[in-house]
Amino acid sequence: MTGKLLDDCFAYDKKRLRHDEALAILKSRLVPVAGQEAVAVSQAVGRILATPVRAVQPVPAHRNAAVDGFSFAATDRSTADGVTLPLEGRAAAGHALPRAPRPGVAVRIFTGAAMPEGHDTVVLQEDVGLTAGERGQQAVTVPPGLKAGANVRNAGEDVAAGELVLDAGSVLRPQDLAALASLGLAEVACSRRLSVGIVSSGDEVIRAGQPLGAGQVYDANAPMLAALVASAGAAPVDLGVMPDSLEQVRASLQKAATRVDVIIASGGTSRGEEDHLVGALDQVGKRHLWQLAIKPGRPMSFGQVGDCVVMGLPGNPVAVFVCFLLYAWPMLRRLGGGAWPEPRRYRLPAAFAFPNRKLGRREFWRGMLRETADGLAVDKFARDGSGLISGLRAADGLIDIPEDTPEVRPGDLVSFIPFSEYGLVR
Repeated sequence: MTGKLLDDCFAYDKKRLRHDEALAILKSRLVPVAGQEAVAVSQAVGRILATPVRAVQPVPAHRNAAVDGFSFAATDRSTADGVTLPLEGRAAAGHALPRAPRPGVAVRIFTGAAMPEGHDTVVLQEDVGLTAGERGQQAVTVPPGLKAGANVRNAGEDVAAGELVLDAGSVLRPQDLAALASLGLAEVACSRRLSVGIVSSGDEVIRAGQPLGAGQVYDANAPMLAALVASAGAAPVDLGVMPDSLEQVRASLQKAATRVDVIIASGGTSRGEEDHLVGALDQVGKRHLWQLAIKPGRPMSFGQVGDCVVMGLPGNPVAVFVCFLLYAWPMLRRLGGGAWPEPRRYRLPAAFAFPNRKLGRREFWRGMLRETADGLAVDKFARDGSGLISGLRAADGLIDIPEDTPEVRPGDLVSFIPFSEYGLVR
């Protein structure tokens, strides 16, 4: 790490935090900690830019033809009444005229070719007539009404020299790679990918591929978290399954904190006798945020072991998924050198009813988009169980219900966060 975490980077003084309070603490206390490395532009999609990029030259670098046609120097007369000009020379992309054309002539030109010196207008080849001029030389008849400067792309029309193209913290998209390549850059400085350790917890948890014993469950969280970590631009590291032993959980945390930048654990975050993550964290590091007024995901924990951030998620897959998107995804972006991402919320009419809701906690329901006669609406997955992976698969995003909303009636506008805001597509 190039930066250091404050010893109290998540500190707070309330027993149970609201969702917006937890986010405010994370946003205000977390700073980028990832180092830098040079990355080939062709391999940089999804990476976080570490330094600003400015254009050292204009794009395009020269004035050029936007169409196949004929270039000439426009005058008031030629644009108003049209003109017939002798045709001399040929300019193609990558093959400019070797010298300036004589005054009063047209030049055959192709898309992308540098404009001949003194020429400022191109007439589309379909709009001209070719005739035989003096001594059999071809001539071009330009129709009246063509605007001076037509069909020409000016130098710097896309990007001016010195212009800021991408700022530090930008997450590079395919179109950004095109912009970088247009500047002549073969590589750029990107933040090093954070290493994120993924660990599951519980004697009953086993990995897929093993025979399932009595009372055991397959670990659905680890592969899901690995994919989610990768979607946030970080590198997942499998740390296995921690047993229900305070001593072993403590040792695992201490060892993992020397290997990775962040530890994300699922399960073991409650206060049950066999939930040891919180106790172990208290012994070898510092626990800060714990217990959030949200559903799903109340038994959340944030802390650190030295400079290693530790996030404890609930054990049920739905709660793991939702809490990762709400808290871990933006946290990893920020620690990894990006700006804190704010997912966009869309106000959509509800295609469901939910009466007599318990107040005082923020709820995030799995929602499916529906096309109706009145436009797009959002429906709620019928069952709320936090172990129902089928609900995650059916959903298009999360319905965000504030703490003080007593009920939802059909047609009420609700806030909907598409999963695409987190880089997840169907």
